[in-house]
Order: sequence, then structure tokens, then C-alpha cells
Amino acid sequence: MSSSLLDGITAYIENQGGGEGLFPTQIENVNIIRSYQQRMPMRQIYRPSLCVVAQGAKEILFGEETLRYGAMECLVVSMEMPASGRVVDASPQVPYIGVTIDLDVTMLREVLEQLETPPVSPATPGPSVFVGMVDEPLAECVLRLIRMSQTPKAIPILYPSVMREICYWLLTGPHGAELCSLAVPESNFMRVAKAIYFLRANFAQTLRVEQMAEVARMSPSSFHQHFKQLTSVTPLQFQKQLRLLESRRLMVADAASVEEAAYKVGYESASQFSREYSRMFGVAPKQDALNHQRMYSQYASRKARTA
Repeated sequence: MSSSLLDGITAYIENQGGGEGLFPTQIENVNIIRSYQQRMPMRQIYRPSLCVVAQGAKEILFGEETLRYGAMECLVVSMEMPASGRVVDASPQVPYIGVTIDLDVTMLREVLEQLETPPVSPATPGPSVFVGMVDEPLAECVLRLIRMSQTPKAIPILYPSVMREICYWLLTGPHGAELCSLAVPESNFMRVAKAIYFLRANFAQTLRVEQMAEVARMSPSSFHQHFKQLTSVTPLQFQKQLRLLESRRLMVADAASVEEAAYKVGYESASQFSREYSRMFGVAPKQDALNHQRMYSQYASRKARTA
């Protein structure tokens, strides 16, 4: 199945014009990446997602832990969290090829409720990310999504059933217990997730931990503890990273100046913004934006083609 999946993804890429970079599909939350070279770490907020590697290898760094996943392995992220991902095994002869699929939390919950013997959430959940093997049933689902994206009229009819199948294989697999916390409504996991949604919607404002804890319906101390346990950062560190990542997007995609980006994401001092930006990304805001604009211009106009 590994060769079938790789062949199917490669055929899709070539049908899109070939090359490397990000290849969107007609399915909004399914994207393909091909890289001919190793890439520097890219800081971003990972959403609940399944990241499947068909060839090559990647690493993800969250907190002080690094996970590596290679061919026919997958990374599963069950909560929004800041992390750095990078391609570590790629060449023009054997490029890195991967597929990212956003997880449907509502569907995950529906599938969990229908399981005769559902997995049990761990008593003390750890970071909301793990690496697992891509077995044949899961690989078949991914391949069907890639093929389906060539026939847009089939997507609204067939996509929900394939996503439901993906949820089933993940929940009944060896890491099902780690994933099911995402689908239990009143778990500490979901309470923290609610606070993260609130934080994403209001990151430019001055927020206190007590406000976020109230959204999560937890005491401030318990909220702070569980938040860091699940995301590897504190709530205020998470907010800072949201601000800086959004400022990068504004400078790259919207051509905002450093000062405009700083004020739009909630900074009152452009100099403080520049210091914190340089500390997080390792380069000054203006230079970083120029570097990413070159990459962005290569892929921004790429649209998914149908067969």
C-alpha cells in the first residue's frame, strides 16, 4: 500500500504542474507538500490534524520534546498548539512528500459515541501530539481523498464517509486513548480547547489568565497547569506566539509594514515587537517578511486543478 499511496500522491502533484511546495486540493482541509530539500524549522500553530508522510521525513519540536516521523508514519495533533516543524529528509531524487488533513472534531465525537468499546482517556493527559504508523486501512483512506479531489462533484457526497472512516481507524488504533480526549465534551482537554478558541478570537487584546480560566470553567491554577501540560507553553506565551505569527502573515500576505503589523496584533511599542519577533524567529521582522514573501509568491497563486 505504501507504493500505491506514494504513486497516487505523485501523480496528483504532476497533474498540478509538478515542482515543489504546497499543493492545495479541491478538498478545503486537505493539502499536499513536496520538498526537494531539507527545510529550516517553521514556527506555526498546529490545528487538530493528521499529517501523513509518504516519503522522506519531518520533525516537530514542541516545548522541549522533538518527534520525528518518516515514510508511512503520521503525526496526529489533537489540540491547537504552537510548534516548529521542518523537513529533515529530502532531495531532488527522493523528495519529501506528505499530506495534511484537518480533523473534524464533531465527526470524531460522533464516531466515538458509536464505538462499542471506546478508548478510555488517560488519567493524566500529556502533550496533545503523537506519532503513529500508517497502516493499510488509513493509507487507503488518504489515497481515496487524493483521488476524490480530482472529481469535485463527488466531494460533498463521499468526503464525509471517508473522514468518518479516518476517525474510526484513529480512535480504534494504538493511540486511540490519546485522541479521544478531543471528543469528550467536559474533559479538561476540551475545557482548555474552549479557552484556546477564545484566545484565538481575542489575541490582540490584553487578556488575563483569570479570564481564560473562566471561559474554561476552571480555577486559574488548574487552568494554567493543564494548559501548559497540553500545549507545552503557558497561556500568555501562547498568546504572544499567536500575535507574532499573525504579524508575519500580515507582513507577508498583506504587505503591512513592521509598525502596522505590530499595532494590529496588539503591541503598543514597535521596538518591543521587533525584539520579541527576533527572539522567536531568529531574524528581524522586515528581513523575515522579505524571505517569506519570496516563498509565498511562488505558491500563493497555485490553485487545485481537476482531471
